[in-house]
Formats: sequence, structure tokens, C-alpha cells
Amino acid sequence: MQLEYNTERSDVRLKEYGRNIQKLVSHIKTIEDKEKRSAYAQTLTDLMRQINPNVKDSQDYDQKVWDDLYIISNFDMDIDAPFPMPEKSAIGKKPARMPYKNSKIKYMHYGRSVQIMIDQAIQMEDPETKESAIIHIGRLMKTFYNTWNKDNIDEAIILKQIEELSGGKLTIDIEKVKEHGLFNNNIKERRHSGNNNSNNRKRNNKYRRKN
Repeated sequence: MQLEYNTERSDVRLKEYGRNIQKLVSHIKTIEDKEKRSAYAQTLTDLMRQINPNVKDSQDYDQKVWDDLYIISNFDMDIDAPFPMPEKSAIGKKPARMPYKNSKIKYMHYGRSVQIMIDQAIQMEDPETKESAIIHIGRLMKTFYNTWNKDNIDEAIILKQIEELSGGKLTIDIEKVKEHGLFNNNIKERRHSGNNNSNNRKRNNKYRRKN
């Protein structure tokens, strides 16, 4: 991976989200397909809520997150979003000063944001909610990796890294992940009941053909 020196870095527009989020926004802008670009933007706003929980103190925090996304994109992002892009002149925002954290980051291309989400997922008690969080984290990690690397990363490697970063407290059946493409951004999560119903329909159709 090519090293990036401080003198070569552009200014971070909103420091509360960090440089990795800004790089990911820049990557999303390069995606040609608008539907895919919009899906990535939606996923990114979910991550931004996790990174900056103080945004929930705002009266219209949903719109605020999208406004922040537009600010980071320098008001240059063509996506389908629940809120329109605000006028640049109407935004008066000073970046928040972020305290320096001295803890080391295991995987620099994921940034500190993924570790924050993993720590939050560990605290979840409901198994279904925790599994959804793992899937969401896996999608984000795959997105981050593909942003900085040309080669695709195997889902098993992502899961291994999730297990490592969580101290073995987060895991999911890798065969299930691969079969349903759960770490792909354009795949919706499927519930077991839906799969069972599909299997039942296949068996019924097969039975009818025999008769």
C-alpha cells in the first residue's frame, strides 16, 4: 500500500468524522452507477452516526448527517437521498476539535470508526441484532478495503479480522456469508424464515412435477 505523507494530504473538512470518511466520500463520487453510489452513501451515513453520536443531540439529526456528508463532498455528490443538498452559503459550520487518541489502530485502512462499531456490537445482547451489526461491519470493512486496494478481499479474511478486532466476541457462519453475499453492499439481509419458505416452494414444485 502506498504511503501518504502529511504534506500530500488535503485538509479534513469535518474533523469529527476523520480522514478515512473523507476518502470514502471521494471514492463514492467516482462510482459511475448512481443507484450503487446512492446505496454506498446511505451506508456511509449509518457509519457517520456511529462515529459522531453527538449528532443525535441535534433536533433534526437525520438531516444533519446528510448535510455533513454533502459538506465533506464539497457539495459535489449526485445521489438519491432523503434530503436535498443544502445551499453552500447556508451552511455555517466550524469543525469540532477532536481529542487526540494514542491507541494504535490494527488495520489503518479501516480506521478507528470500524473499531468503534465493533465495540458497540459486542455490547448488544439480542443475537439477531448482533448478527445484523456484524453483517453491517463486514460490508463497511469490504468497502474500505476495496477503496484502497484493487484486489477484492475474501469474506473469510474480513470475518477473521472482525473476530480478531473483537477479541473473538463477534463471529458469524462464513458459509452463510458466502452463500448469500452478506458482506456485499448491494445485498439485503435475508432471514432464515424467508430461506425456508423458498426451500419449501422448491420442494413443492418438484413434488408437483413428479405427479
